Amino acid sequence: MAGGRIVVGVDGSAPSLKALRWAAAQAALTGDSLQAVISWEYPATWANVMPGVPLQFDPEALARQILDQSVDDTLTEPEAAATTRTVVSGNATQALVDASEGANLLVVGDRGYSGFKAAVLGSVSSHVTQHAPCPVVVVRGETADD
Repeated sequence: MAGGRIVVGVDGSAPSLKALRWAAAQAALTGDSLQAVISWEYPATWANVMPGVPLQFDPEALARQILDQSVDDTLTEPEAAATTRTVVSGNATQALVDASEGANLLVVGDRGYSGFKAAVLGSVSSHVTQHAPCPVVVVRGETADD
């Protein structure tokens, strides 16, 4: 199925960067395009004025910056240039499930910046393995062999 698409979830965490590297290598092997996806949503406390947070805070711009830096710093220049970068407003799990519609593969790290470190899988990776419309690869973070 050359010419398909691989979607990878990126949040700037070490496991997501490892997933990004794995997804880029897989795309090179299969001839699929690579789409890196990051999502953002306002915190529940946003309705209250948060001390120390400037009113011009732009979570979408911050998400784009994290995605750009992650892709540019992790992949080779040709890989980064060929990667489609998608910033989505909303819940990370739903954003990845939606983005993976029609994809050949969805790749995520085993945990990101949102979870309990003792969990075997993070909440996002656990959810997408159950609900994605395509095969899912969960790339494990550091192991004793790393």
